[in-house]
Amino acid sequence: VQLQASGGGLVQAGGSLRLSCTASGLSFPFSSYEMTWFRQTPGKEREFVARISRGGGSTWYADSVKGRFTISRDNARNLVYLQMNSLEPEDTAVYYCAAGRVYGIYAYWGQGTQVTVSS
Repeated sequence: VQLQASGGGLVQAGGSLRLSCTASGLSFPFSSYEMTWFRQTPGKEREFVARISRGGGSTWYADSVKGRFTISRDNARNLVYLQMNSLEPEDTAVYYCAAGRVYGIYAYWGQGTQVTVSS
């Protein structure tokens, strides 16, 4: 199983980035998995950012990103996206996509993509 995250980079505060995560080698069709984005900064625990349901009809967000970030998915292409607008320096982190959540434990993780927001 491989989750490949991409799209990170350096952006000024107020700017936008779109992260992508593609999945391959899953045991079941991509549409069978909720998909989640997390982020982590050095010295801190990994933080939930956003999650999307299997069909894409339901989404959940951390309070810190609500109204600024949008998670979406394309099941035909095995892709999940995180559109990040109005970025703040506090959004600087490595962003990870994850799948296969069972009782709160994720079986599959991507390698992470660095997002740096300059003030």
